[in-house]
Amino acid sequence: MCIKLHHLLRSTAIVMFVLTLLMPTVIPDQTVHAAAARQAEKLNRGVVAVKVASGVFVSWRLLGTEDLSVSFNLYRNGTKINAAPITNSTNYQDTAGTSSSSYSVRAIVNGTEQAASPAASVWSNSYLDVPVQQPAGGTTPDGVSYTYNANDSSVGDLDGDGDYEIVMKWDPSNAKDNSQSGYTGNVYLDAYELNGTRLWRIDLGRNIRAGAHYTQFLVYDFDGDGKAEVVTKTADGTIDGTGVTIGSGSADYRNSSGYILSGPEFLTVFSGQTGKALTTIDYVPPRGTVSSWGDNYGNRVDRFLAGVAYIDGVRPSIIMARGYYTRTVVVALDWRNGSLTRKWTFDSNSSTNGGTAGQGNHSLSVADVDSDGKDEIVYGALTINDNGSMLYNTNLGHGDALHVSDLNPNRSGMEVFKVMESTSSPYGAAVWDAGTGSILWGVQTGQDTGRGMAADIDPNYPGAEVWASNGVGLYSITGAKISTSTPSINFGIWWDGDLSRELLDGIKVDKWNPAANQSSNLLTGVSVASNNGTKATPSLQADLLGDWREEIIWRKSDNSALRIYTTTYVTSSKIHTLMHDPVYRLSIAWQNVAYNQPPHTGYFLGNGMSSSPKPEIYTTP
Repeated sequence: MCIKLHHLLRSTAIVMFVLTLLMPTVIPDQTVHAAAARQAEKLNRGVVAVKVASGVFVSWRLLGTEDLSVSFNLYRNGTKINAAPITNSTNYQDTAGTSSSSYSVRAIVNGTEQAASPAASVWSNSYLDVPVQQPAGGTTPDGVSYTYNANDSSVGDLDGDGDYEIVMKWDPSNAKDNSQSGYTGNVYLDAYELNGTRLWRIDLGRNIRAGAHYTQFLVYDFDGDGKAEVVTKTADGTIDGTGVTIGSGSADYRNSSGYILSGPEFLTVFSGQTGKALTTIDYVPPRGTVSSWGDNYGNRVDRFLAGVAYIDGVRPSIIMARGYYTRTVVVALDWRNGSLTRKWTFDSNSSTNGGTAGQGNHSLSVADVDSDGKDEIVYGALTINDNGSMLYNTNLGHGDALHVSDLNPNRSGMEVFKVMESTSSPYGAAVWDAGTGSILWGVQTGQDTGRGMAADIDPNYPGAEVWASNGVGLYSITGAKISTSTPSINFGIWWDGDLSRELLDGIKVDKWNPAANQSSNLLTGVSVASNNGTKATPSLQADLLGDWREEIIWRKSDNSALRIYTTTYVTSSKIHTLMHDPVYRLSIAWQNVAYNQPPHTGYFLGNGMSSSPKPEIYTTP
């Protein structure tokens, strides 16, 4: 194996080796192909208005189907309030606005004013409460009582009106990690309009165990009819949103340790509008022999991941997966014309995929990393090609945090930043070329490096910065060590008016000050709670409303509502809605999967960026 060593950096605590100590198993063709237009949601203008001290802050979407040259007029109570067309942003501070005002926006295309957006009333605070209906608690067969917390969420246009609805998972208080024995309460999925109207509730039943690794649910318009479906693993006793039971309602496959290691497993496509089960098939990959996944008590066999990928470059496919500590199996399915069709299966046990076992993360990412117009699945240290073959294997092993984007705009293509759990891995954290798997640089730790983050938080260094736990510190994307001090290592969020990304951790949004090597607080949520224990993640972070800045959904502490926070900072940056960027939108689809990770764009969004790229998309009816 030929090894190139470009340079060696040393610090007193860490030795960082730069470039390829491990060459990838496969070096793919890097030919760039013209991208076909991809199916995307037909969103409306998403106007949001918030009462602030000096009037009303208003923002709206620049759609991915629009050119940057599109300008806007803003109307308050039917009267235009801007003297000249708004050309350089998609937000406005209306100093004369009041709590009783109503706002609509009209685009101006080639000098012609278009139809008005739906009118938006004014939020009295920087948040909107979406009332939710907490399920009643219960008691497990061994006499342990439990209650429910609002947990992870996803979004989709369930009814085709151009607005997002929320699909939220209710987790029982006795939810378990796969390594923990014990019964759990049932898991529920609810769908809500933003006014709190509940569209449906799905009860996954006693034969689906509760915990971060069991229920990965996808909310996406898979068949292109303009309305999102919901796809998740089901079992005997699952009750759909119309009250119909899937399989046997009396079956109980729980063993005395609370694990479910026998009985049928299903994959169901539900109508996003009604919660009705549209079709149910056997879950692939199947359980088979429990011990073939690495243990005999049920830890590794029930480690699931999921995502959405455009494996043909035009329409979305369902990605379902099982296993990552040892055996890994990933399948792609299409939902077309009312039926599911399996497109391919990747299995680490296959002779053509040797050495790929144990290379997965507790999450995945999806992007066109080899620039052929079709999506790949970045499964952790392993990347699977759009046709289900191995694209490359870095052999760096399992880990938690994974970030895929154009982290370095000064080099071609995208990059991956990942941390590693194995103490025998040559790196605790590493950056590699997302298309080839070629290691660009890494940091040795010899420890389980559990947390890592990538975001542009320092305008003094081009591209994103990366940082990780276990003494790794803060680095530029090219491997220059910036500081031993590190910001919070959780989520990044575009929140204030500049192009740097802010930091989301627990119920706070902070901003990193590079000069002082410390953070300052911009927002602390009121009467809200984060999810998933020490992971301290939001219910969802996404560009749900208004301009390109992101919203945060936290659950209220008493589980009576989901509280959606939106920014009120004025910005002069004009950027297409992030939900029309293919990589970002797919990030939102997989954000709820296992150990939640923050979303990223498919282009560099940060200090010194070029103009917001117009995505190659077409919208569904």
